[in-house]
Amino acid sequence: MTTYFDTDDKQYTRIYKSETPDILSSFNDFNAAVFATKNREIPLKYRELIAVAVAITTQCAYCIDGHSANAVKAGASRGELAEAAWVAAALKAGGAFAHGRLALKLTDGQFEDAEAAHQHTVEPVH
Repeated sequence: MTTYFDTDDKQYTRIYKSETPDILSSFNDFNAAVFATKNREIPLKYRELIAVAVAITTQCAYCIDGHSANAVKAGASRGELAEAAWVAAALKAGGAFAHGRLALKLTDGQFEDAEAAHQHTVEPVH
């Protein structure tokens, strides 16, 4: 059975290594800098909790797995992981709310035309 989340999926990194080693190296260096344990303003635990919330929002199972474990290693509690998940939920809900406003904005003025086009006379039934 094929699934999207399988711990054996890491084997496919070999394709990145063989086909685009320069980009993979740059990505790894960037990721290492973002999650460095020293010389950062935001403590690692909080950066990992941010990563958990973002991973939940983007729904990346691999990132949820890795950053949740890293957050715990950096000292995060279950309560902090739960709050990070709620932050993600609030932002996803907020995004839906804001995009709903956008839908209303983009259709502003169209309702009157649509209502006029859909009005028709109904004959009373006796």
